[in-house]
Amino acid sequence: MRLHDLYNDDEHLYCSIQFDAANQWLYATWQGYVPTPDAERGAEAYLTELRQRHCPGLLNDNSRIAGPWFDSTAWLEQIWAPQAAELGLRYVAHVTPPDGFAASLDVAARRPFGTQFELQIFDDLTAAQDWLLRCYAAEKTPHRLA
Repeated sequence: MRLHDLYNDDEHLYCSIQFDAANQWLYATWQGYVPTPDAERGAEAYLTELRQRHCPGLLNDNSRIAGPWFDSTAWLEQIWAPQAAELGLRYVAHVTPPDGFAASLDVAARRPFGTQFELQIFDDLTAAQDWLLRCYAAEKTPHRLA
């Protein structure tokens, strides 16, 4: 179900946010060049949807981004992430553009979101979806005490 389509000043679609009802996660696709103010607007749209849907997963597909997606992760770390975690976000599967995998891994290695939620970086959409499905399945599996 399509929730938000975000357009830049030139009226080009740069972000589409959907709710994947079958899997119960938000699915955002980004495309083109996305300057920081537009990226923040898209991330804030996630928060709006998390308030309404209370889903623990986000599939963030940046595979069609041109150029850097976000100039600084400081805003994400300090402003966005605490709100997203408070709204129940627990898993973020981030699919990078073809030339951004190594840089994204470097950011993820710093663990910028601490223990607020789990972030995994992928260069393949199917692998990202599979990881989210495993995360959801693990939540439903009863844990044994040793």
